[in-house]
Amino acid sequence: MTDRELFARLIQCEAGGEGDNGMKAVASVVMNRVVVPYGEYARVGQGSIRKIILQPGQFVCASETERGRYNPQNIYNMSPEQIHFDIADWATAGNRLMNLGEALWFYNPFSPNCRANFPSSIGYFVTRIGDHCFYNPTSAYADT
Repeated sequence: MTDRELFARLIQCEAGGEGDNGMKAVASVVMNRVVVPYGEYARVGQGSIRKIILQPGQFVCASETERGRYNPQNIYNMSPEQIHFDIADWATAGNRLMNLGEALWFYNPFSPNCRANFPSSIGYFVTRIGDHCFYNPTSAYADT
């Protein structure tokens, strides 16, 4: 599987039901992690989409098991369509959603409210798009 296909599968899996902006937001987070010049993602990813997506514990969709059980909604069970490839290409070309800033994290709270910080104190809330809350890094992220 190419990096492009892996990226398209992740976009479909994580945000396929969130519309174009939801999928672009997830793609933006992935690429923000790929290019951030400091902290954990700079060390782990080293500019690699594949390393960022497959880093353990980061994306539920990149895992075939969650909490010891099979996770049927994973990238290996996805069949990306042209829109998913187009959004992967859009993000890889350097495009980002403007209201996201430098967001490095997102999650679905399964409630109407987003936490102020995620994960813990290294990310602060920026915006909500669809079901997902997005978070920029605080200065504490540099020490990760």
